[in-house]
Amino acid sequence: MSIAFDTLGYAKRLESAGVSRKMAEAHAEAAKDFIMAELVTKSDLAAALDTQTLRLTVRFGGMLAVAVGMLATIIKLA
Repeated sequence: MSIAFDTLGYAKRLESAGVSRKMAEAHAEAAKDFIMAELVTKSDLAAALDTQTLRLTVRFGGMLAVAVGMLATIIKLA
């Protein structure tokens, strides 16, 4: 998912702080390409949480099935 990043506003803010226009534009593009690419969105977090929830549910279900099978075996043998 793409996040909007105002490179023009960022470059103007750098220019107003005394950075040359060329360097401000280069810095804004670099920030967009490298920093913004690493940000996580809410939908990314929700998808990761859903995946982890599913994995834990399947794992718990498997453990429960094994436990019930072992209990049934113990009862049958006793």
